[in-house]
Amino acid sequence: MLSEALGDEIEVTVIDRGDSFAFGFSKLDLMFRGAGMDSVRLPYAEIAKPGVTVLKEEITAIDPEERVVTTDAGRHEADALVIALGADYDLGATPGLAEHGNEFYSFAGAEAAAGPIAGLDSGRAVIAVCGAPFKCPPAPSECALMLSDELSRRGVRDRCEITLTMPLGTPVPPSPETSAALSAEFESRGIDFLGGMRPTRVEPGSVVYEDGTELPFDLLLGVPKHRAPDVVIESGMTEDGYVPVDSATLKTKYEGVYAVGDVATAGVPKAGVFAEGAAKVVARQLIAEARGEEGPAPYDGRGSCYIEFGEDRIARVDIDFLSGPEKTGEFNAPSAQLRSEKDDFGSGRAARWFGL
Repeated sequence: MLSEALGDEIEVTVIDRGDSFAFGFSKLDLMFRGAGMDSVRLPYAEIAKPGVTVLKEEITAIDPEERVVTTDAGRHEADALVIALGADYDLGATPGLAEHGNEFYSFAGAEAAAGPIAGLDSGRAVIAVCGAPFKCPPAPSECALMLSDELSRRGVRDRCEITLTMPLGTPVPPSPETSAALSAEFESRGIDFLGGMRPTRVEPGSVVYEDGTELPFDLLLGVPKHRAPDVVIESGMTEDGYVPVDSATLKTKYEGVYAVGDVATAGVPKAGVFAEGAAKVVARQLIAEARGEEGPAPYDGRGSCYIEFGEDRIARVDIDFLSGPEKTGEFNAPSAQLRSEKDDFGSGRAARWFGL
């Protein structure tokens, strides 16, 4: 947006330690559809926008007072600084998870989990969410339904149990209608959902919860506790693990410093579509400042999340967290049309952002 509006009038530098982007929903393709990272990766090298430079560097320090970012390759000073480093995974917060389970929220973890999933022929699979908030609230439910599909496809579903546990009371709390639809789907598939359950540790073959419950497992798929990256915490910007922002503007308490996406506390779910919406507000603000114009309308906290219901069906929940007096989540039942719509969602953004 900055490039399209201002072109070479400004210098936009994007810093990432990786060399590519991939949509979060691609992790399910890695786990259940035989995809590899090469098939879901969008290389930053494809970006060719006037005024935009992409640097593959590791960020080692952030000084929000001075708007200076230090990396393993040098120092970068900014007039406007946008923190978009996402949420990291704290496997150590749940002792034993790394040793005895399979986390599937990183791309490496999702790719590695495909093997143990393919090897499950009998016994119990436990999908355990270790803390809240966590990215993409529907994803653990999607995992349970797609695992059921996978086991059915291989003819071993009747020999396997699937249990989904999470600290939240329902699968998608902002949308009772979505939670009810998922709960009905779980019941029809013989999937046990246990809400209000937070693991304290993982032992060989068993998950132990805060209330003393122990669930045996033959396969554990875990969602680690989330927190801001160390470099953000060390910058002094965080409170309770995340960067607080003004929900309307995404501004932090530091002049000229914004935070968007999973690293920020903006009053919206931690999901890509909300990071995108927040980034648009910041872009409009910076464009208005450059042109001496009035600032944009406040961030409305709206976004649509697509939900895999298994059996190649897609549902959608339309979330509105900030524009009205109450948070809402409108459910759209699974359909083939929504499968096509989700495909367009990804391909359209790949074309816009990367020129693909």
